[in-house]
Amino acid sequence: MTRTRIHLAALSLAVAGACFFAYPAIRPYTDEASLAGAGAFASPAWILSHTLAIVGFILLVLGLLSLYGILRETKAEPRALAALVLTWAGVGLTLPYYGAETFALAAVGREAIEQNSVDLLLALTDAIRFGEGVWLFGAGLLALAAGAILFAAAIWRSGTLPRWSGIPLALGFALFLPQFFTPPAVRIAHGLLVMVGCWLVAWSMTKRR
Repeated sequence: MTRTRIHLAALSLAVAGACFFAYPAIRPYTDEASLAGAGAFASPAWILSHTLAIVGFILLVLGLLSLYGILRETKAEPRALAALVLTWAGVGLTLPYYGAETFALAAVGREAIEQNSVDLLLALTDAIRFGEGVWLFGAGLLALAAGAILFAAAIWRSGTLPRWSGIPLALGFALFLPQFFTPPAVRIAHGLLVMVGCWLVAWSMTKRR
């Protein structure tokens, strides 16, 4: 694999990490069972923050493709291949839910404000968030967690990258689903953890032996 491709992949992971940190940092936090919540859904900050998360997931899988290309040359290749498949499948299952969170909830927020109706907000928000799509979302995040853990194990075994460099990324994605049930400060700290994880893997790729 050429150095140019490796550096582009590292850049992809670095930008992905920044997006994952900006997502919870920019996202508005309000009482989502009120018209203040409707205002948050309809705000530019809501759309921007969730769009950054979507971009982060896309750049993540692009960067991990090159990480697999590096690990393919080592004895860790079987784990790296399983990790790549799981992370790509996980992102594919996760992104439709993020699309609904980003654009459907924004439309719901605008309509609830226009009609001055909390009942409308609650009914449509619950239908979007807790309908059938939530199962795909949960499965996607679990697949991402498994893939990140396998990548960390492959990095540890490979002997070509710093052994510990995949651990923060694995921890960040293992906690991606639980962090949704925590206060805003914890969610922002989790975004920082994912960013550090992405940056460490990116750094390790450029410094590989």
